[in-house]
Amino acid sequence: MKKISSHEIALSALACAVATIFLTVGIYSAVLLFTGYLFAGIALMMPLAKQSYRGYVLAYLATCILALIFNASGFIDLLPFIMFFGLHPLVNELQLKVKINRWLACGIKAVWFDSTMYVIWRFVFAMTTTIPFVDQYIFYIILIFGTIMFVGYDYLMYKWRFAVNMLVKRIIGK
Repeated sequence: MKKISSHEIALSALACAVATIFLTVGIYSAVLLFTGYLFAGIALMMPLAKQSYRGYVLAYLATCILALIFNASGFIDLLPFIMFFGLHPLVNELQLKVKINRWLACGIKAVWFDSTMYVIWRFVFAMTTTIPFVDQYIFYIILIFGTIMFVGYDYLMYKWRFAVNMLVKRIIGK
């Protein structure tokens, strides 16, 4: 097992701090919730820029715990991050490392995303909705629009991965 360097520890701690801040701001401002997920996921890419999977997992777990501590009443708002958005950068990195076909991987990740959105819908929104059409066809709505949204999100995250890798390379210089 590779020994973790001080740079990787610092990147993991920085990623955890920044991701926790973005999640906290997102939860306190409902308008910025998805933006909080997005930027927290981008922040968690920092350890992955140095191929530190252990650093990523520890930063992810610490981010989830700290976000829960700071936003205990917002657990439901954190659920999409815990189930999907926080793990997505790691899955993308592992996909590239293992060299899985990108279309197959995109399909699998889209099913994962759609499943997460469906679970969130059923546990959070289904109890409060007053629109029968949405309740009746939510599976198909998520399947179509969720998949379209995910493909754009996945593409955007790959672009951000490149930017984060370049930023970390400039900061550390290696």
